[in-house]
Amino acid sequence: MRLFAIADLHLPGGDEKPMNVFGPHWERHFDKIRADWLARVSDGDVVLIAGDVSWAMQLRDAAPDLAAIGALPGRKVLIKGNHDYWWSSLTQVRDILPDGMLALQHSAADLGDFVVCGTRGWVFPTGGEPLPESDEKIYRRELARLELALREAQALAGDRPIVAMTHYPPLFDAQRDTAFTALLERYHAALAVYGHLHGNGIRAGFSGEHHGVRYALTSCDSLDFSLLQLPSLPLPDTKEPPSDP
Repeated sequence: MRLFAIADLHLPGGDEKPMNVFGPHWERHFDKIRADWLARVSDGDVVLIAGDVSWAMQLRDAAPDLAAIGALPGRKVLIKGNHDYWWSSLTQVRDILPDGMLALQHSAADLGDFVVCGTRGWVFPTGGEPLPESDEKIYRRELARLELALREAQALAGDRPIVAMTHYPPLFDAQRDTAFTALLERYHAALAVYGHLHGNGIRAGFSGEHHGVRYALTSCDSLDFSLLQLPSLPLPDTKEPPSDP
């Protein structure tokens, strides 16, 4: 089993939604992704999709986009992004998914060689400035949801690696220690993949290892509209997470 990742497919959701308004490099972007996917992924592989799957506003309008992804090789694991307005209840989403596709919502799943978990995430305080009250509330909620997902993953994993997915970045290159990274370290995640960053924002992202966790930015334009093949996963440190102070 090989592991791939990508995020921010931004499929049209039943309407003409030309992505080249964001630059000519987005012209026929899913054709580029599909060609790379077909060339490299086999049915025994896993592809993580870290949010912003479709521009659809209603679940029924996302169905053709999900079907297009479902027709590609490999098992696919999805989380919700900030533009996935079609994502209603998790039960309804799972009911419409094609075979071989799995949706996570602050939850975890056993994929055999590893356990994957995920939640959307949110913005975090930067530069010593507090968040606005509306963002602070969602930030605290997403921290709690990430911990729920990691706890479930830890209960399933045993001595196997844990892979975490968020849509929003859990860190930036200039700010690598956040409340999100502290949770990933506490639960000994081997790998964390994320998306959301585009254009000039890509330069703020971090890909690499920090405090024992490997991070990968996977927004599709940051990857030149191809899949990122992730490295072999190390066995985690199986110590129990420390108690809260």
